[in-house]
Order: sequence, then C-alpha cells, then structure tokens
Amino acid sequence: MKPLRMALTKGRLEKSTVGLLEHSGMDCTALREKGRRLILPVGGPESSPELEVVLSKAPDVLTYVEHGVCELGVVGKDVIQEHGGRFFEILDLGFGKCGFALACPKGTDFFSGYQSKTIATKYPNVARRFFESKAMDVRIIKIEGSVELAPLLGLADGIVDIVETGATLRENGLEVVESISEISARLIVNPAAMKLRKQEIEALAGRLETQVQKEEEKV
Repeated sequence: MKPLRMALTKGRLEKSTVGLLEHSGMDCTALREKGRRLILPVGGPESSPELEVVLSKAPDVLTYVEHGVCELGVVGKDVIQEHGGRFFEILDLGFGKCGFALACPKGTDFFSGYQSKTIATKYPNVARRFFESKAMDVRIIKIEGSVELAPLLGLADGIVDIVETGATLRENGLEVVESISEISARLIVNPAAMKLRKQEIEALAGRLETQVQKEEEKV
C-alpha cells in the first residue's frame, strides 16, 4: 500500500512539524535537505517511506486534505477558523501558539457609542463571526498587508488579527481590547481516508500525541 500523504504548511509550522516527526522516530533527512522538491519521503528508505510530505501554503493544505489527494494535513487553527472545510481535526500539536484578538488605538473605548465601527483584518470570516456573537453591526475591510496601518491611517477603528507577543501592536500605539480565540497547529484528516486507512492514521496520530505529551511535560 502507498504511504500516507501529509500536506504540511511551509515555514514555521514546517520546522516544528519536522522536529515532532523526528522525535517520534522518523527519519526526516529528505525534509531537512529538500532543495526545491515539494513532495518528500519521511521515515524508511525513499522507495518505501512511512509518509510522503507535501509542502504547500496553509490554505492549500485544507484543499488537498478536503479533496483527498492528501490523507493528512498540518495547519494552523487560524486557517481552519477562517476557511473551514470538510475534514476532521484530530490532534492539537501544541506548537505555533498565538491567538486572535481585537485591538484598537490606546485610550479608545471601542464598544461605546452607537456609531457603526469599521474593522480591518486579514481574517474577515473570523471577525464577522466574533461581532455577530456580540450582535454588533460592524463594517469589515480586508487588508492583505500590515493591518496595524489601518487605524493609523484613519481607515478603521480597530483590527482583528493574530497576536503572539503584542510587540507590534505596542510599537504602533495599539492595545488588545479583547481576546477572541487561541490558536495552535492542528493535525487534520480526510473523512474518507479516516474510514479506509483508520488503523494507519490512528497509529501515526498516537505516536505524535505521545510526543506532544512528552513535550508538554517538559514545560
């Protein structure tokens, strides 16, 4: 049988996932020395690896898993919350931790008054659901670059964005008004694959979960 195929978000999550796979006993030499290759063998000889890892952008991880060309995927909870999709989320991998938050210029009271507010964000669906939960009518503007600019330029009253340390907010005169949700890397699986290759997927997830627990015990 062909190896399980895992779509992996390139960048910081890629680095952390490689470390997790290695600590779980898999040979990730090909991933460490990938060059320009985008599909790489993990664990065992290249002719019969345990996994094939597909490196891709975060939203594409969801697409590949949803359409079944990859049985598994590693992606941030932020991408899952913004885009959604038909897949199972089976394991919190414990790294890539940060959170969504509403932030505004220091000293302003975002929730006061009756005037409609404007929010700038890279995550319009997350922002929309947040304000709907508060029964607030908010205009949402999608920004692709640095959302912190929007309040500084007078385009928006506040932003909804991912916050890790808060340093960028502080340097631009903004502060967190309310935390929205916590974020970390998640292991997702295609529903059909979960039925057809349940034993293999659960075995791999179990190995990863054991290692995640070991890492958490060190903290």
